[in-house]
Amino acid sequence: MQNFRNYYQILGVPRDTSSDEIKKVYRRLARQYHPDLNPGNKEAEEKFKEISEAYDILSDPSKRAQYDQFSRFWKQKDFQSGKAPRTPAAKTWNGRTSNGRTSTEDVDFSQFADFNTFVDQLLNRRNDNAVSTPPPGPRVRVDSADSFRPGTTKTAYTVGGSRATRRDVEARLSLPLEKAYVGGNERIRLEDGRSLEVNMPGGMVTGQRIRLKNQGLAGGDLFLKITVTPHAFFKLEGSDIRCQLPLTPSEAVLGGPIEVPTLDGLVKMRVPAGVRSGQRLRLAGKGYPTGTGTRGDQLVEIQIMVPTEISAQERELYEKLRLIETFNPRLDLQE
Repeated sequence: MQNFRNYYQILGVPRDTSSDEIKKVYRRLARQYHPDLNPGNKEAEEKFKEISEAYDILSDPSKRAQYDQFSRFWKQKDFQSGKAPRTPAAKTWNGRTSNGRTSTEDVDFSQFADFNTFVDQLLNRRNDNAVSTPPPGPRVRVDSADSFRPGTTKTAYTVGGSRATRRDVEARLSLPLEKAYVGGNERIRLEDGRSLEVNMPGGMVTGQRIRLKNQGLAGGDLFLKITVTPHAFFKLEGSDIRCQLPLTPSEAVLGGPIEVPTLDGLVKMRVPAGVRSGQRLRLAGKGYPTGTGTRGDQLVEIQIMVPTEISAQERELYEKLRLIETFNPRLDLQE
């Protein structure tokens, strides 16, 4: 039988290992060989796929029982000739085998041309799709392969248990604001080893869903529910973007052109002389896409910052300025 894989040996556990212990071993190995922790290491990537497939089978009682039966009978004489008898199910007591795992129905294993064919059917994989289905259980993880500053997009999402029927699933994917704004190709990696290239639209917003056709369970669709993470400088207010721009006292008094960060890069904005702290200036059309081909505005809130440390020369100039300045901000308090 070609392509036979001993899943117990791959995980390094005996055949009577409990499901809880298999889960612990899998988590340890998955962390050790995860492609994100071994960039460019093809051997680690292949090992990760092997242990993920092994976990897919051995963590599910029904699949594990079928795999155990297949493992015992695949070396039978005339097994692949079609003459081998149907393999009886294990003796059960109240629907469970003597080792406590769920029993399977009688299966004619001679129908499978090789081990891969058996595994493809067991995991409900299509013959034209060589990628693994998500591992059973409620937790599945999505990782972004790209390091998009100010942070990478690593997140976990929750789906229902694995089923053999076609089913759509939903995942949560967090993206930094800059990536959500530009969109474009994003490579995400599922915990089962699959790596998907997704063409993200520009101007994504929190709550938006991106559909990945045929990437769900058993050929269903995978929906990525987008969350745009908070940004340290930009804050979304509908289609407008708000930010705070710090100015020195001299910049605020004299005004002039100042470079302001936007989602498109630095742009020059003319600050009026005598601008006040808290005053808002508007950069038209530099906000977030509205979805109708237009963009909101960027609202720049002025923050006048006072230095806490100054040089001797600066101190001398400030002393001279204090002697000659005519502005008195406390004049109204004296009335």
